[in-house]
Amino acid sequence: MMIDERKELVKRLSEFGYIKSENVMHAMEKVPREEFLPEENKSYAYVDQPLPIGKGQTISAPHMVAMICERLQLEGDMKVLEIGTGFGYNAAVISEAMGKKGHVYSIERIEYLAKLAEENLKRTGYDENVTVIIGDGTLGYEKEAPYDRIYGTASAPYVPEPLKEQLKVGGRLLVPVGEQAYFQDLICIVKKSETEFKEKSLGGVAFVPMIGKHGWPE
Repeated sequence: MMIDERKELVKRLSEFGYIKSENVMHAMEKVPREEFLPEENKSYAYVDQPLPIGKGQTISAPHMVAMICERLQLEGDMKVLEIGTGFGYNAAVISEAMGKKGHVYSIERIEYLAKLAEENLKRTGYDENVTVIIGDGTLGYEKEAPYDRIYGTASAPYVPEPLKEQLKVGGRLLVPVGEQAYFQDLICIVKKSETEFKEKSLGGVAFVPMIGKHGWPE
């Protein structure tokens, strides 16, 4: 039943233009969103909306996950940094879209969510290609830098400088940015050189706040 609902959702997202590539379609069809939700919300897994996962956090709507995947322009052997693990769904989709040669490093500041994400990723078979780190995501994760792609699943008042520094030349960074805590612009940055960045707004989005040194105060 859930598989049929998943395929129907992916079909709609393709028709509306959120899914454009084969690898993203495959990932969205394969990753079971219900396995990354609290028990009380599993029945809503394939409704195209964000859902609460506890601690004031949400899992992004499927269309937003698909859009981020497409905008990142993922390839098979990339190293990706995710800011905000949540329950691990977004990281699993990114991992599946890249395949076994890619790796996602995901930072989650809330230990409770990080532990559950690790369990979810292990149960669904994505733990080998996704590493969850507990910490301040606005500082990035310098240990594994530089990254081919970096993206945030929460919004910051400005683009955190450490994320720009940890991006490879030629790499892409996606992060929601805005003065208002629950309405932002999705900013795409391409690193042209160590000191030159090309920035573009991809339109309005709504994400929970990114808490940290280069984000919103807790």
